Amino acid sequence: MDNNTQKNMQKTGLVAATALITGNLVGAGILGLPINTGLAGLGPSMLAILAGAGLMYLSASILGDEAARNRSETFDYPSMYEALLGKTGKWIAMAANLLILYGLLTAYFTGGAKILASLFGMESRLSLVMLLFSLPLIALTSINLSFLARLNTLFIAVLALLFAALLALGAGHVQVKNMAYMDWRYLPATLPIIITAFHFHNIIPTISTSLAWDRTQYRKAVFWGMALAFAMNGLWILVGIGVIPLTGENSLLSSWETNMPATVPMAFHLQSQTFTLCALAFALVAISTSFLANGLGLQNFIRDLLTNTFHIESRSLVLALTFLPPLAIALVYPDIFLKALDLVGGVGIVILFGLLPLLIALRDPNRSRVVRGICVLAFSFALAILAMEILQEAGLLRLRPWVEYYKIDF
Repeated sequence: MDNNTQKNMQKTGLVAATALITGNLVGAGILGLPINTGLAGLGPSMLAILAGAGLMYLSASILGDEAARNRSETFDYPSMYEALLGKTGKWIAMAANLLILYGLLTAYFTGGAKILASLFGMESRLSLVMLLFSLPLIALTSINLSFLARLNTLFIAVLALLFAALLALGAGHVQVKNMAYMDWRYLPATLPIIITAFHFHNIIPTISTSLAWDRTQYRKAVFWGMALAFAMNGLWILVGIGVIPLTGENSLLSSWETNMPATVPMAFHLQSQTFTLCALAFALVAISTSFLANGLGLQNFIRDLLTNTFHIESRSLVLALTFLPPLAIALVYPDIFLKALDLVGGVGIVILFGLLPLLIALRDPNRSRVVRGICVLAFSFALAILAMEILQEAGLLRLRPWVEYYKIDF
């Protein structure tokens, strides 16, 4: 093989890996971003997504190094953490992974149901809407894998087109005066959902393998994939904050209080049938794309756990343990969309793809002093996010938007 052919193959692999990362990042998490971050204001939000993306890029680099060092197509995180951090690391990783996957599926069930119920005026029959939305997704996630991969590729392409349409339609309705609001005290509360929005780490083994464990190519793919997602998240937040008022009916505050995805209040204020249809399609495709990936991941995780730990092989039990718990939680707590995303990011992702990778890097004697110093700062940052989320969930810390108390309407 000549050098030009090899370079072309590398470029093709790099572009595919970059697209896969960006596609995974533009998922359901983006639906909650304008609501949570908007209550802190545009300036603080941009700073927060920069910090959150930086943390997730650093951890992705560390995990990519480990995948390249392992060079195995059966690489999985619990085994990696057990090898590097012992049995405790393995069980912490497994618990965090379950929290992430169950939490995300719960968010998808509730978010999709809320969107459909608000569109068709069926808020009083939310449980029925949730079942009608959830059961087809569960069926899709349980079928042939090759068909699922083709369907997911189609979803990602449609998602990109719909996102561009939403930005174009919403940009003309942006109110510049909305950009002036800032609430720095509420800024820490935006970090968990930002971490969720920059989470793609479950596919790192796949990306690393597809690039033949080439660390340089891998880092390029991660950088450009995350850079594209950063731009998309930033533009979406800009349009969301510009279109949705701070207070009042279908505002940032009311949507935050009712755990509503951002597309619902945006459609209300734009009063455009085209935007409403695009917003509905975008939200449902974003949720479906994320659901298919994470639902499949949870099935594999449950199957491995049952087979290797409890020596049980039962497809029906795998499906029941995968989908019934999050569906039951969603039916009992239908207003948990944003809260579920916060819990996933602030606890599960921060532990599994923040603290544990950074701990591995800090224990690596081959890391330079500069890198170790950066890892110490990042570890402290991740630990602060975890502590804040746990304190909030325990009711010991109350981070609420300033606008809630003063009812300022711009």
